[in-house]
Amino acid sequence: MTEQTAEADGVTAHYYETDTERVLAFEGDGATAAIAQNREGYAMLKVRPSADGDELERYYGFDMALDHAAELLGRNPDDLPIPDAAADMGM
Repeated sequence: MTEQTAEADGVTAHYYETDTERVLAFEGDGATAAIAQNREGYAMLKVRPSADGDELERYYGFDMALDHAAELLGRNPDDLPIPDAAADMGM
């Protein structure tokens, strides 16, 4: 199982894989957001309020999913740390 963490400007990003998904979970200043994709890496990205939360929206592109996650965190998408293992998420 691949697990990586990255931190920047008070936001921590945790990337990990489950039996069915790749998950990129963010937390900072009491806010959380998560982006998930199927383990094979070809499906749309699901944005959730937390890693185990209900899906809010689906996106084809990683940049659009990051925009939504950043909005949930009250941050600029360019300020979110991205662990190397998560850089290829999206279609």
